[in-house]
Amino acid sequence: MTKVKMILLVLTAGLLVFGIAYAKDYEATKKAGDYTVEIKIDKNPPVVGKNNMGIGIKDAAGKNVTDAKVKVEYTMPAMPGMPAMDYKTDATLDGDAYRAILDLSMSGSWSIAVKIIRGEKTAKVKFSIDAQ
Repeated sequence: MTKVKMILLVLTAGLLVFGIAYAKDYEATKKAGDYTVEIKIDKNPPVVGKNNMGIGIKDAAGKNVTDAKVKVEYTMPAMPGMPAMDYKTDATLDGDAYRAILDLSMSGSWSIAVKIIRGEKTAKVKFSIDAQ
């Protein structure tokens, strides 16, 4: 019985290490007017410091939008003894998706707003993340 327990312990530890090493990106999808916006952050959960964010935008027909200007604003509200934090960055087109870097200055809840400017129209969608 001891041998069986040892084998199970080794297998469980191996699966745990494998799961941590190959954790999925943080992913979320929301609608912004006629657009479907999917964000992917390379760390799950996002961390204090630099996080790479991919932004996929599809129009009402399901086609990738590659002709928009995309801005990302990420904020943390003021708390006792701490002012609000407000950062902005432009996303750049990389293939069929946009890329941005979120440089989160502290752990806690952050609000991310993705603004899509295409022609004369602007659409905006908000996501919430908890950085660690």
